[in-house]
Amino acid sequence: MAAELKLSHTAALILQAVQTGDGYGFSVMELTGLPSGTVYPAMRRLERDGLVVSQWEGQAIADAGQRPPRKYYQLTEAGQATLAASQRRYPLLAKLAAVETEQA
Repeated sequence: MAAELKLSHTAALILQAVQTGDGYGFSVMELTGLPSGTVYPAMRRLERDGLVVSQWEGQAIADAGQRPPRKYYQLTEAGQATLAASQRRYPLLAKLAAVETEQA
């Protein structure tokens, strides 16, 4: 996937959330304010396009938290390059990234 790939604002926002958040679906929903019907299909497309990879957490970890297992997402190199290009395309996205970095 080329770094020049132009993502929708929504997809770019999801990549930003994966990079700065815990990297699982509900966390992305909380960070972006987007509904599950938007986030999960977009995550599947981003994974299909090679911008994120996913891995299920272990059942023992989920059991310890008394919840279902979470599927964690992480940006690939292509995803990081695409996010950087998206931040140039959507200046507000870059400003959000700066604010999130300051708060961390």
